[in-house]
Amino acid sequence: MPHLASESWWSRVEMGPPDVMLRIGEAYDRDPRTLKVDLSAGVYRDYSGKPWVLPSVRKAEMKLAAKNLDKEYLPIAGYRDFCLNSVKLALGEESELLAEGRVAMVQGVAGIGALRVWLEFVAKYHEGPKEVWISDPSYGNHEPVLKHLGPVKIYRYYDPKTKALDYEGLLEDISRMPEGSIILLHPSSHNPSGVDPTPKQWAGISKALKKGKIFPLIDMAYQGLKSGDLDKDAASVRLFASDGHQFALVQTYSKNLGLYGERVGCLSMVTANREETQRVESQLRIVIRTMYSCPPLHGIRIANEVFTDPELKAQWLRDIKVMTDRLADARKGLKEALDKTGSKLNWDHVISQVGMFCYTGLNPEEVKRMREDHGVYASTDGRISISGITPANVELVATALHEATK
Repeated sequence: MPHLASESWWSRVEMGPPDVMLRIGEAYDRDPRTLKVDLSAGVYRDYSGKPWVLPSVRKAEMKLAAKNLDKEYLPIAGYRDFCLNSVKLALGEESELLAEGRVAMVQGVAGIGALRVWLEFVAKYHEGPKEVWISDPSYGNHEPVLKHLGPVKIYRYYDPKTKALDYEGLLEDISRMPEGSIILLHPSSHNPSGVDPTPKQWAGISKALKKGKIFPLIDMAYQGLKSGDLDKDAASVRLFASDGHQFALVQTYSKNLGLYGERVGCLSMVTANREETQRVESQLRIVIRTMYSCPPLHGIRIANEVFTDPELKAQWLRDIKVMTDRLADARKGLKEALDKTGSKLNWDHVISQVGMFCYTGLNPEEVKRMREDHGVYASTDGRISISGITPANVELVATALHEATK
C-alpha cells in the first residue's frame, strides 16, 4: 500500500516497451527528408500513396444516412444478419453447416477482438493443451494476444532459402504436435510472408491435422485480396468444412472493405449440432458481456449493406479487383525496377508471393541500411507493404533494396 501523502498508487508501474510497428511509423514521420517511403504499414494505399475509401463503402454510407437509423445498442452477440452473411462469404451460400445449424457466430471487434473473445472461451472449455501453434513467421500481434491462453509454439512455414513454403517441415511439425493442440492458420495471403500453400498442399495439411486431432483456428483477414475472387480465397476454409473439421474462424473487414477504424469482425465456430451451437453461443455472449458488453454498430451496418444490396456487392467486387490489380502492378513494377539495378540476387519472389505483403528476405541490418541511406522504411523482419510502392517511388525502393543487399 502506498503512503498517499508521498507515493503514487502506480509508482511501481514500469514503462512498457514501445510497439515495434508504431516506432517505425514515428521514425518515418520524424524523418526530414523529402524523398522517403513508408513500407511498414499494413494498410492499402492507392497509386498516389493515399488511403482509399472504397466506392461501395461510400455508397453504403449514403444509403444508411437516408434511412435515418437510430444509434441504439446492438445485442450482446452483435448484428445477427451481418454475422450470417459474413460466415456465408467464407463457407459459401449453400453451406451445409449453416443449413444444419452447426455454426455458432458472434460479432467481433475486428479480427483481434474476435480472437480475444475466442481465447477467453477456449481457456474455460478447451480440453486439449492450452497452447497455440503459429507459423514462422506470423502476424506480429498473434503471439502477444495468444499468450493470454498459454504458451505459444512455432511451426515451420517459410523457407528463407527458397523464399517459399517449407511444406515438409510444416507437416513434420504437425505430426509432433500433442493431440488436442490448437494451430493458427492463414487461409490466404499469409501475413507477413505472402506465401500460401497450393490447393494440393492444403489438402495434405487438412489430412495431417485430422490424423493428429489438432484443432484449426483460422484467421481470415484478406479474403479477396489474393486473387480478386472471394470464393477462391475461401477455398481452404471450405476444404476444412468439407473434410469434417470442427474449427474456429476469425474474420475481419479492415482490409478488403477498407474499414480499418470501424473495427468490423466476426467470430464463428463449427459445432457438432444445433443444440451445441446454442450452448456455445450462450457462453460467447457471457464472455462478451463481461469484456465490452456489446459491439460497435456503424461499421457493421456499412458492411452488411454492402453484403445484402446487389448493386453495392457488385461494386465491392469491382473495388476488390481495383485493389488486387493495383497490388499486381506494384509487384510487377518493383521487379522490373530491381532488374534494372543490376542486382545479382533473384527477386522472383516479389512476383510469386501474394497479397498485400512481400517478405523480401532482408535481415534487420539490411533493413536499417535501407532506412538510413535511402529513407525507405520496412518492418524489421524485411516485410514490405506492396501498396506502399507507387509509380513515383518504385525506383527509389528498388535502389534501396539493391544497395542494402549488395
